[in-house]
Amino acid sequence: MEHFPLFLNLCGRRVLVVGAGLVASRKIALLLSAGAQVTVVAKAAHPSVLAQADQGHISLHLCAFDAQWLQGVWLVIAATDDEALNAAVAQAASARQLWCNVVDDAARSSAQVPAIVDRAPLTIAISSGGAAPVIARRLRERIESLIEPSIGWLAALARRQRTAIRRARPELGARRRFYHWLLDGPVHDALRAARPDTAETLLEEALGTGEPTQQGKVLLVGAGPGDPGLLTLRGLRALHEADVILHDRLVSAEVLQLARRDALQISVGKTPGEDHEATQRRIHAFMIDHASRGRTVVRLKGGDPLVYGRGGEELLALRAHGIAYEVVPGITAALACGAYAGIPLTHRAVADTLTLATAHRREAAEHTHAPGQHTRVYYMGVERLAALSAQLAQDGLPFDTPCALVENGSRPRQRTLHATLATVAAQAREHAIVSPALLIVGEVTRLGQTLAWFGETLAPEHARPKTARAAALAA
Repeated sequence: MEHFPLFLNLCGRRVLVVGAGLVASRKIALLLSAGAQVTVVAKAAHPSVLAQADQGHISLHLCAFDAQWLQGVWLVIAATDDEALNAAVAQAASARQLWCNVVDDAARSSAQVPAIVDRAPLTIAISSGGAAPVIARRLRERIESLIEPSIGWLAALARRQRTAIRRARPELGARRRFYHWLLDGPVHDALRAARPDTAETLLEEALGTGEPTQQGKVLLVGAGPGDPGLLTLRGLRALHEADVILHDRLVSAEVLQLARRDALQISVGKTPGEDHEATQRRIHAFMIDHASRGRTVVRLKGGDPLVYGRGGEELLALRAHGIAYEVVPGITAALACGAYAGIPLTHRAVADTLTLATAHRREAAEHTHAPGQHTRVYYMGVERLAALSAQLAQDGLPFDTPCALVENGSRPRQRTLHATLATVAAQAREHAIVSPALLIVGEVTRLGQTLAWFGETLAPEHARPKTARAAALAA
């Protein structure tokens, strides 16, 4: 260990910053967040530093550095672009036995400012001793993604109740188990749901009883369309917390690989031809059974769990049996397929209205928007393309309305077929397009032939822009 890690309480204590450029302004903001009294000495100041001085947050002195400024300070930051001046500040601080950080100069620094993950009162600091700050920042980014903000709120609650916890749980083992319950139980769940008063009440009630038992819960998580990079941070944390994962057929293997290694994974995806209602009842039974045993269950659904995923039915089943739950949204297929195919679902002067529908349960309706102003997206439509095209034509859409069929959206084998309403069914058969695939209908799909950036684009000659307006749009 080259450097001894130490956390400083700078609240109300003077810190001297020499320099007032952009780099210095970042250090100043960090020091102010820690409650330090910041004095800045520099010949000139960046506008952001001047603003801090005008607001009374710092004491700014536009003058040359003199060692007298070191009187009464606890820490010194040298942040100028003058190497000789930084060296002089470091030397003067060392002579007075003051810790000094020289920005981007580890050799002259007696103190390092680490990369910080702030979940106050919980703080995580990562330092390479100035040797590789990029690595430290990259590690900070990864840790940031794993630690949710509610951890800080939980730590603050535990601090407020620390004396009461010690009094109610004097034995060390019992106290340790209680803190584990705080992390994994309803108190933390209440904080995640932005219910701090409920969290405090639950904690106080638990202190007045025997050791609390672990309560099971279900996290209804959207896995996104397939690309594991599109899984949300909360979704990733849920996979790390899971004891049991009930996943749909369309959840990608790459997403499942991110899960906790010892979690029980159960495939509950519906397949064509089976009794879907019976399968859904079985899913409800799995969730209720495992959660009732005190386990954390992740119900992992492709896309977003509340967009054509029967997620609402599953929540109602959990509610009826008194099972705690949380919903973690995911990126739904419409948004992902549009983005990965280079198709803006809305576009100025082209489409200002967006409709999401399922081809399986579509009701005939007269569309009030002009074809060029409306984008329609249909889930689960591959098997009904011919019928759906005919229905849309009956509703008033011209047969030459452009459309795009996106197969395996966001996945390595993505293909995007560009066609028209009249030809899309035949073209899909010709290219052997299979589920999962999503149909986008509207003028905006022409842009995908120009803006496509991911996967294979299939654009038959007759589907390419022919009119002056269409050509201009694609350009």
